[in-house]
Amino acid sequence: MLRWIFALLLIPFLDAMLLGIVVWELAAITWVGMVLLVVLTGLIGMLLVRAEGRRTIRKMQRSLAQGEPPTNELLDGGLLIAAGAFLLTPGLVTDLIGFLLVIPLTRIPIRAGLKRYVIVPYADKKTGGLASGQVWTVGFPEDVDPTQGGGPAGSSGSSSSGGTYDLGEDSYTVDLGESDTTDEEPDDSDPFAR
Repeated sequence: MLRWIFALLLIPFLDAMLLGIVVWELAAITWVGMVLLVVLTGLIGMLLVRAEGRRTIRKMQRSLAQGEPPTNELLDGGLLIAAGAFLLTPGLVTDLIGFLLVIPLTRIPIRAGLKRYVIVPYADKKTGGLASGQVWTVGFPEDVDPTQGGGPAGSSGSSSSGGTYDLGEDSYTVDLGESDTTDEEPDDSDPFAR
């Protein structure tokens, strides 16, 4: 968590350094020109965010009308919110990141990478593979050896030869109720009276 805070604080610092270097090296651009450039890129970016936001909402409504979940459109909406935040932050680096998130040509690969490397692994971790369909129903998956303690739900133990799984110390016993025996015959109509 601390490194994310450091990274978020580093971006404005890099922006300020880059602006200083550009103004120092390019004598043709004064501080007033640099401020105008930053404001202009912010305004152009916000107009693009607004247009793409409307387009994304229309696509979301269209997919909902067809009965499909609008997953890509929701991700696009989140990326557009991030792009707006980057474009409102003054600086050349943040404007570049914001423009990369606004333009559909670059946003689509970012969205695909975000789904593949962040969202699907997180959903699989939380649901045990149910989100992406990576669920095994019989036996053990190929990479898990039950004799090495890699059973379901992280339980440790060893496998016996009959295809059963011994939980070891985590096993439990079932009290069959033999301590309170009575002379009465159990009722045959009650399946639980045995």
